[in-house]
Amino acid sequence: MTDTTSGLRWGILATGLIAHAFTSDLRTAGLEIRAVGSRRPDAAATFAAEFDIPHVHGSYEALLADDEVDIVYVATPHPHHAENALAAIARGKHVLVEKPFTLTGDEAARVRDAAREAGVLAMEAMWTRYLPHMLRIRELVAAGALGEVRAVFADHTQHLPADPAHRLNALELGGGALLDLGVYPISFAWDVLGAPTTVAAQGRLGETGADTEVATIMTHAGGAISTSISSSRAAGPNTAHIVGTEARIDVDRVWYTPTTFRLTSSDGTVLEEFVSPVEGRGMQYQALAAEAYVARGLIDSPVLPLDESVAIMRTLDEIRGRIGVHYPQED
Repeated sequence: MTDTTSGLRWGILATGLIAHAFTSDLRTAGLEIRAVGSRRPDAAATFAAEFDIPHVHGSYEALLADDEVDIVYVATPHPHHAENALAAIARGKHVLVEKPFTLTGDEAARVRDAAREAGVLAMEAMWTRYLPHMLRIRELVAAGALGEVRAVFADHTQHLPADPAHRLNALELGGGALLDLGVYPISFAWDVLGAPTTVAAQGRLGETGADTEVATIMTHAGGAISTSISSSRAAGPNTAHIVGTEARIDVDRVWYTPTTFRLTSSDGTVLEEFVSPVEGRGMQYQALAAEAYVARGLIDSPVLPLDESVAIMRTLDEIRGRIGVHYPQED
């Protein structure tokens, strides 16, 4: 998937923590970064100096107008993902949009439709899906190494700031554990089991009305069950498990980052141990995949198609509805 690159010239839209992590991994992979844009010129200049980026833009509009940028990494808070991605697409740029893809399923559909009409690649930056251990897990499941998969469960639980003004707790900024953290295990369940046929959820809301804990139970085709827990107030094991009739896969802490896993038969015999050969955080794999897709003339990711990103956002909408979380933008 990543053996062919297209030589895309990257532009980084926004300069927060996730943009730093992603850009560092782009440098690790030797990919070309041509420009950075921020609403604060000083932040853009500092970021450009840190990563030796030649073009510095003091606005997002200026970044998108840069003719030397082929693909834009959208790293703003998720309430702005749709507008930023749509603006980039309108300029004929490919886009890699940080997860969650958008704030709502309707926004995700608009981005998908615009990208298809423009004939450009649009991808959700669910970087976990592109990591080596996840590719191997997908191979094992597809090959029937686990027998019939009966259950998937995973958590994404962290001890994050409780300050009501913090982005993670502000409803107007799309705050809450589900969209920041829960999107990982929900997407993982989709990856292994496909679309859910039923969705049940319970949650706890914090002082601002944003969710601090969310638990889900979903059924999938054939009756398989997935469970997930996300929390922004308490750190748990952050492991994942896929249980089949013949064997199981246990993905170690932290399962959504480069890590290790074991394939263990139902009698307890370890059949395979996998150690991720990853340099850096591992965010370069999604970028390498994007470059390979463009080189092949694709405008959608076979690993996480846009239709699936839209459907996952609609599942997150349904979960929010069940736990009583409503964003002001939805009015």
